Amino acid sequence: MAVQPTPFRQARFRDLPARPARSHSFFQLPAMDLPMDSARYGRIRIRYRTSGTGPPLLLVHGLMTTSYSWRYVITELAEHFRVVAVDLPGCGGSEAPPDATFRAAEIGEWLGEFQGALGIEGCAVVGNSLGGLPVMHRALDCTDSFRKVVVLHSPLLPEVKHRALAAVLAVPGVAAGLAAYIRRQPYRWAHHRTHYFDETVKSLEEAGEYGSALASPDGSRAFVRHLRDGLRPADLAALGRTLADLDSFPVPLLAVYGTEPDPIVSPRVADALTERLPSVRMVRVDRTSHFVQVDRPDAVVTTLVEFLTP
Repeated sequence: MAVQPTPFRQARFRDLPARPARSHSFFQLPAMDLPMDSARYGRIRIRYRTSGTGPPLLLVHGLMTTSYSWRYVITELAEHFRVVAVDLPGCGGSEAPPDATFRAAEIGEWLGEFQGALGIEGCAVVGNSLGGLPVMHRALDCTDSFRKVVVLHSPLLPEVKHRALAAVLAVPGVAAGLAAYIRRQPYRWAHHRTHYFDETVKSLEEAGEYGSALASPDGSRAFVRHLRDGLRPADLAALGRTLADLDSFPVPLLAVYGTEPDPIVSPRVADALTERLPSVRMVRVDRTSHFVQVDRPDAVVTTLVEFLTP
């Protein structure tokens, strides 16, 4: 009888295999570097990967991760869409704008600029975790940006831990100290803050992909700014009020959340979202974690293709 994985029991860093037990073709996709101009971030080089020839589909990763987080769904989605998986500013292979802020609405504005640079305005979009917040803001601020929106395990609403985090990071010197601490062991930091239902999918490859950007002063500082700015409790609360005041979201919206006690985003967020916005289409997936596209890629691909196919 196969041994069932224990949800959220962290694998030990020293036990990680060099390669993931489940293969993927992410690194076979060419890494594209786009020099682009941004009103907020100036001239910046952005890394992205693309595959497929259908209608465009933009994939937006979450905090600390990169486009690599979509490694188990890109190839399958590319059978239906032209998939564009981007590294956000200051993440992965994209440049980190010095002294920039990364509030969700600001990243949303940048997403519109990135769409314009690639000529994919009006595309469908999927945002995982913190990546869902700028996607939601962009859809609310510019209804022509996306034809359909999907969020996977996005926070969307403030929790006690967000307020505690904001208070700690507001203390002078804490943000700089945290960035310096992360740089000491960036690969271990990335490993311990990535949660899967089945930890056997982890590898040194993944820790290196997420940790490499954290190893530099610019990268670690950018991560802390994403953490501080992207989860501002006041911004989360304002978004919740905006959603509650809507009769319906301006474009078709799908939300995908797990049924397990995700250690990063509580499943209660899904219930609160449907209370505030009854028009949202909600899909609950079992045996998954914060990164449903890694734990349950088949379920995610099936759900996305059904919802996003024109």
